[in-house]
Amino acid sequence: MTEVKEQILSGERALFKAHDLTVIDSVFADGESPLKEASNIKLLRSRFQWKYPLWYTKDIQATNCQWSENARAGVWYTENVTVENAIIDAPKNFRRCNNLVIKNASIANAEETLWHCSNVTLENVNAHGHYFALDCNNLKINNLVLHGNYSFDGVKNAEIHNATMLSKDAFWNSENITVYDSTITGEYLGWNSKNLTLINCTIESLQGMCYIENLTMINCRLINTVLAFEYSDVNAEITGNIASVFNPKSGTIKADRIGKLILEKDKIDPSKTVIKCSDISEKLDKPDFA
Repeated sequence: MTEVKEQILSGERALFKAHDLTVIDSVFADGESPLKEASNIKLLRSRFQWKYPLWYTKDIQATNCQWSENARAGVWYTENVTVENAIIDAPKNFRRCNNLVIKNASIANAEETLWHCSNVTLENVNAHGHYFALDCNNLKINNLVLHGNYSFDGVKNAEIHNATMLSKDAFWNSENITVYDSTITGEYLGWNSKNLTLINCTIESLQGMCYIENLTMINCRLINTVLAFEYSDVNAEITGNIASVFNPKSGTIKADRIGKLILEKDKIDPSKTVIKCSDISEKLDKPDFA
């Protein structure tokens, strides 16, 4: 492979259609689309400073690289891309990628990042920004720290382990999601989703887990979670307290304690949900706000 080493590359399309290339300790300075339509590229300890650096590329390996704030929309329409040990300060990165691996990365401005991507692996990623991972499919995630609302909207087929998420409206309109050993804080978790499974998770949510078709919760904790399960088909095993349960559609809910059990007979059929709890503080036929 040809080497480009310790270079400052500027101007539009600086390495347009490059292939079989190793770029080491170099800076992609001003100039859009420096590696557009490139293939079989290894990037080592290099830095992108301007827009659209990796578009329509394939077979890319970037190690110890940086995307500055102005390197917006950095990796779009790509195939077979691995990014390791990265610092990414630019928004709108990773769009319509296939076979994407991101490991040991800090994404300080993850606004509108990871959209419409397929076959994605994330490991040890810390991201901060809204609308993370919109409409992706086939994700495997381990050790994700996410600060940002509206995450994973429309995602299909995801397996997530050891995540910590501060994220309002996470997993809306999603399908076939399984989350293990994670902590999720944020209102309206999982609305309009299908086949959402939470295992050994701690959840804090206002009106969480509502309007879900086939919700499964195994050995989970619900901390300060109110008005849960509205119109959901739910099978939940909760350790500890549920502050309030509101109009579940069907299934089984098992908990140590329930603060308020609210069942409106004119809106749901209470007989379709089995409540296994010997300590229910209040049983109401209307919510407090009715």
